[in-house]
Amino acid sequence: MQRIIRSRDFSAERPWGAQDIAQMNGTSVRLHWTDQPYIWHVNDGEEVFAVMQGTVVMHWREAGEEKQSQLNAGDIFYAGVGCEHVAHSQAEARILVVEKAGSV
Repeated sequence: MQRIIRSRDFSAERPWGAQDIAQMNGTSVRLHWTDQPYIWHVNDGEEVFAVMQGTVVMHWREAGEEKQSQLNAGDIFYAGVGCEHVAHSQAEARILVVEKAGSV
């Protein structure tokens, strides 16, 4: 089976609402829509966070120090195991997230 997902056409009823794209060997691939920040969290495993549309400021803590970087469409953030982070969208954004199935 194949599908084409046009991320620019996806929206959700609430911030961080998602469309499930695939479940592969315990890994989920989801397209999220948001116009609000998420919450500080640590995933159960690694996470790949790819901005498809919009701008997101990613915050993370490293050795007790908060850092941040602006991510634009086409940019990717990798959160390794134990990386505490939070994404703050700057207006409407669409993000592809690849992570362990069932992760926060």
